Amino acid sequence: MNLLEDIRPGNLGRFSWQHEPERWQTLPGGGLRVYAPAKADYFRDPAGKQVVDAAPYLCLKVEGDFVAQLSVRPQFQSTYDSGCLLVRHDAAHWAKVCYESTDFGTHAVVSVVTDDVSDDANGPDLAVPEVWLQITRVRDCFGLHYALDGRSWHMVRYFRLPAPREVQVGMVAQCPVGPGTIIDWLSFSLEQRAVANLRAGI
Repeated sequence: MNLLEDIRPGNLGRFSWQHEPERWQTLPGGGLRVYAPAKADYFRDPAGKQVVDAAPYLCLKVEGDFVAQLSVRPQFQSTYDSGCLLVRHDAAHWAKVCYESTDFGTHAVVSVVTDDVSDDANGPDLAVPEVWLQITRVRDCFGLHYALDGRSWHMVRYFRLPAPREVQVGMVAQCPVGPGTIIDWLSFSLEQRAVANLRAGI
């Protein structure tokens, strides 16, 4: 079930914005188009050079184990432009999986896990316009995955991140270094259940 189908300006349902963008609109078929501003990012640099905690983030509160899935289509214009799926406790404890324009000139699945400071790990390079991203939680363990068809999941990360029972889960539109970009969130679903295998995502 695509939870974005009923979202309209003035009617976000269960969702709420953090850093609402100046412009966003609905797409035919139930998605959203988000205009990410310049310097939009979530990152706590391991070298301590910068801490950025301000990108358009449409999220909802979730308790306990869950499976969240996002179909995302970025309009890559600058390095690090990306559409992401993010689970967040607070500014210092969160994780995201993104479809990103990398500094190596590729488009790749990228993951970041933040426990006071962020790491940054590039996954597989892809040459497709849109990708499915997934985050799964079982207690304090999480899995990050991607799929090309929304069914056949490939592991990106498996990790532990202590977090309270209630966290925020949702979608991010990023443009860390460019003048701004457009990110389409095509479909978002959330199931409150535990997967049998966090590494496989199923």
